[in-house]
Amino acid sequence: MNPRAYLDWNATAPLRPQARAFMVEVLDLVGNPSSVHAEGRRARALIEKARAQVAALVGAQASDVTFTSGGTEANMMALSPGWAAAGDAPIERLLVSAIEHPSVLQGGRFAAGQVELVPVTPEGVIDLSALQRQLQAGGRAMVSIMAANNETGVIQPVQAAAELVHATGGLLHVDAVQAPGRIPCNINDLKADLLTISGHKLGGPKGAGALIRRAGLHLSDPLIKGGGQERGLRAGTEDVAAIAGFGAAAEAVAGERSALELVRLQHQLEAGLRAITPDVVIFGAGAERLPNTTLFTHPRLKAETAVIAFDLEGVAVSSGSACSSGKVQPSHVLAAMGVEEDLARGAIRISTGPATLPTDIEHCLKAWRKLSESLLKGRNSIAA
Repeated sequence: MNPRAYLDWNATAPLRPQARAFMVEVLDLVGNPSSVHAEGRRARALIEKARAQVAALVGAQASDVTFTSGGTEANMMALSPGWAAAGDAPIERLLVSAIEHPSVLQGGRFAAGQVELVPVTPEGVIDLSALQRQLQAGGRAMVSIMAANNETGVIQPVQAAAELVHATGGLLHVDAVQAPGRIPCNINDLKADLLTISGHKLGGPKGAGALIRRAGLHLSDPLIKGGGQERGLRAGTEDVAAIAGFGAAAEAVAGERSALELVRLQHQLEAGLRAITPDVVIFGAGAERLPNTTLFTHPRLKAETAVIAFDLEGVAVSSGSACSSGKVQPSHVLAAMGVEEDLARGAIRISTGPATLPTDIEHCLKAWRKLSESLLKGRNSIAA
């Protein structure tokens, strides 16, 4: 059997060897990290080591890192009117860009009437003029903007948005799940008040994430209440092995420089797509994008059958559509960009990582050539 090409790193990254090895070691240890005996203290030390590793990845203080079960929970924790520094006025509104992850679009713990969408340009970049107008409409606001879109890879102007938000006394939350290892991701450089990252997106285990906050920011109403774990911000006995693996992966990411190679692979892929099908559409191509992400389609392509066709050829890619209860719906990201529904239904996302090789891209292009030949012949098995 020919080797498969895994090109769906934005969905989840393969577990890094460093994380796997450390997790196996930690799983053999006993002790609740809240216990005061030697076993408990050892478990606590592993969590604090991971906290320091994650903090170093994003330029934060270890004391400002709160571990969660993943990016979704971290986003839910972040999107609360209860965040404030001493003397701050209450937060009354939540502004989110129209291309955010569903966990942000749900609005967290803000009431439905408090949540407003901020439009984006046809290239998928948040409209800063619109954001400024909405911020000036009155009422202290929290704003949530992703560092880079998980579908298109389009990088958002977070620093520019932060200046607008802070000029009106607001707070900025950045969903940076797709950023580490691909673009700079420093909470201070981004000027973010809250930052979300996820372990399995950077080669750690699934089930571990973190919300990082700027110094001096406090939450009056924690999402999960109970014991005093995570400095009272997130109750529940910590998953020591998952957190330890997350920390090991964060340290590995901080020490590697793979972005240049990812750019080469992206150029190889997109040049190949255009050579095979000159009328291919690459979404967000006119904007700055993550070096590992390409979202594309063809006017006659249907994503649900194309993903299967790629899979049968030994290539793992994903659809730009969101599946719910078995029904494929056009991407809300592409809809916000003004892409026609028929075109949006054919969106295919290819995302790479440090282990991706040029031969994987060649494998993908070979599969695309075969698929495109079916498209040009109008075969219903692919295009319908």
